[in-house]
Amino acid sequence: MNETVLSVLIFAALALAAIGAVKRIGMWRQGRADAAPMSVGELIASLAKIPRRYGVDLHHVVARDRYMANTHVATGGGFVAAALLMVVIYGFGIDSAWLGGLLLLASGVMFGGAMFVRRRRLDPPARLSRGPWMRLPKSLLVFSASLFVMSLSLVLSEGVGRMISGGIVGLVLIAGIAWGLLEMVVGMTGGGSRITGPMKHAFAGSLHLAFHRRPQRFSTREGAGIRDTALLPLDLTNPKAPLGVGKPADFNWRQLLGFDACVQCGRCEAVCPAFAAGQPLNPKKLIQDMVVGMAGGSDAGYAGSLYPGDEPIRATGQHGGGPQQDIVGASPYARPVEQTRSTGQAAATGPIQVQADRLNHEFKVLVEPETLWACTTCRACVEECPMMIEHVDAIVDMRRHMTLEQGATPGKGVEVLSNLIATDNPGGFALEARLHWAADLDLPRVGAVQAAREATRDPRPVEALLWLGDGAFDMRNQRTLRAFVQVLRAAGVDFAILGAEERDSGDVARRLGDEATFQSLAKRNIETLSRYRFARIITCDPHSFHVLGREYSAFGGDYLVSHHTSYMNELLAAGRLSLDGDKLANLGAVTWHDPCYLGRYNGEFEAPRTLLAALGLEVREMERSGSRSRCCGGGGGAPVTDIPGKQRIPDMRMGDVRETGAEVVAVGCPQCTAMLEGVVAPSGEAEPLVLDLAELMARALVVADNKASIKAQPDVEVVA
Repeated sequence: MNETVLSVLIFAALALAAIGAVKRIGMWRQGRADAAPMSVGELIASLAKIPRRYGVDLHHVVARDRYMANTHVATGGGFVAAALLMVVIYGFGIDSAWLGGLLLLASGVMFGGAMFVRRRRLDPPARLSRGPWMRLPKSLLVFSASLFVMSLSLVLSEGVGRMISGGIVGLVLIAGIAWGLLEMVVGMTGGGSRITGPMKHAFAGSLHLAFHRRPQRFSTREGAGIRDTALLPLDLTNPKAPLGVGKPADFNWRQLLGFDACVQCGRCEAVCPAFAAGQPLNPKKLIQDMVVGMAGGSDAGYAGSLYPGDEPIRATGQHGGGPQQDIVGASPYARPVEQTRSTGQAAATGPIQVQADRLNHEFKVLVEPETLWACTTCRACVEECPMMIEHVDAIVDMRRHMTLEQGATPGKGVEVLSNLIATDNPGGFALEARLHWAADLDLPRVGAVQAAREATRDPRPVEALLWLGDGAFDMRNQRTLRAFVQVLRAAGVDFAILGAEERDSGDVARRLGDEATFQSLAKRNIETLSRYRFARIITCDPHSFHVLGREYSAFGGDYLVSHHTSYMNELLAAGRLSLDGDKLANLGAVTWHDPCYLGRYNGEFEAPRTLLAALGLEVREMERSGSRSRCCGGGGGAPVTDIPGKQRIPDMRMGDVRETGAEVVAVGCPQCTAMLEGVVAPSGEAEPLVLDLAELMARALVVADNKASIKAQPDVEVVA
């Protein structure tokens, strides 16, 4: 009798899971379809990739927290194995002692994992969501313990087995199993306003691995995946294509699937610089708000950390929406728009009407615009996410809508974008002014070099085209550029510059959501570069390095691009540079700050450290370094949008520097230099010196007389 009840329970749970799966697939399909439909063969091939992507790529991230990695394997793996065995044994009635032994083992492993889950939840880290998630350990323990005892009836003697599985004892055990199954699968049918359980996470998470929007991130049998970090371009030629994302249904269906995979572990929250600074951004809450918008409802059921801020609008229950309703609504930064209301519905700029809990609630927005503008696009959240969700893509997509459709860029963003449109640089300077700092250096222009070589039928391309970037307009960064020129000439590098032909790379325009201005700059830069022959592009700016090397390729600009730290490392390895570390003996200890767009975006962590070692400097690593480096706060247009918080991001980063006791923080980015040098030291303390790695290299150079090709200038010297 009890076996029949258990069999019915199992198939009922499977039916509920199937209903929930269909419902969630329907939610994802509200998003925009791919340009080309997926064939059956592609569907099967994608699903076949799940085991490897789960076992290798996902667990590569999860394993950074070994406690939870082992817990996840034991609990999740034990449940999957136990569930399959339950279907075979109790569902289909295939009974044998060895199958019972496997079920006993699987449920025992799951119980062990559940004990660690319970221990974690006794005093959970602040980043973990509470609410119904606090009930999860009890459900896991009751389910696994009940199943373990029930499976004993399959391996012990027949008489003992009947005592366990029959009568009141058996019903109690079945009730425990039912509790666990309900916790696991019923949540699959829940909407965005509810915690929807581990099975929803497992289902959506597995499919997200199969249908990820950036498949290049995953490893294959041929090797590891790549850092696929380039923003995907908008199709500006299609008048029907939305300009960014204004409502949840504007997201690609793969993005909606990714949002649904979130398990609210809060790793993204723990590393977000804006959240730590008290700015109104929490990437975990943002993803959950996107789930709310996809499913329809409010955020009243959310039980995690909120967006920082004391305003009443930050509280739960104040945000809501639906798949076809505006995410941001009327932005305070938007150009004036005439509001119109139709019967029973809100206009695009009016309050959002949603049906929740059978009552008609009115919400201003699903997400406040300040939340989206607080992001520095550092990708720390993406790097830490075990489900490989692309938070930055989603934020930039929503920024595109606000900028292109509403003209709603805050702070000095409008001025910067206007300057880019009018003068091809964010500062509004004349392009010829880019070289005022180098009037005495006689830097070769690539056009003149190529013309001279063509006149003598010399087919050689320029060895390196130096992309100056818009840091060339900044007096502080000009010191870095002069130092790097000194290094290039000491190594005998055949380099040239574009001069007044160089425009802004378009990085800040793209991160602020102005895809049209970015594409205009990119295409014109590509047209300019196509006229010249050069082996590679080198630059001191990681943002230009990333855009030129990874994002121009979508428009036909394929180049070998090197960051100046990587290039100097190549020159050193080739024996083209000689260094005397004794020249830096008075600097003291040094710590290296990893720029986001060099490290997390492009995977270059070793070259700068190799150079520092070659200089003979004592290097002290910050606690947050490498792929987990804290952002300086200078990316994503954050300095111009200037969203207030409780503290400044660069202040926190310089706090990290001071904790090492280092006298110097070495950098490799003009934005990092500007942000970190702008920090005021606490009273009575000396602020560490901020120096670009090119400045350190220039000071340590051993230059033969015949290679001394740059005039001695006070601003070339690195002042300790």
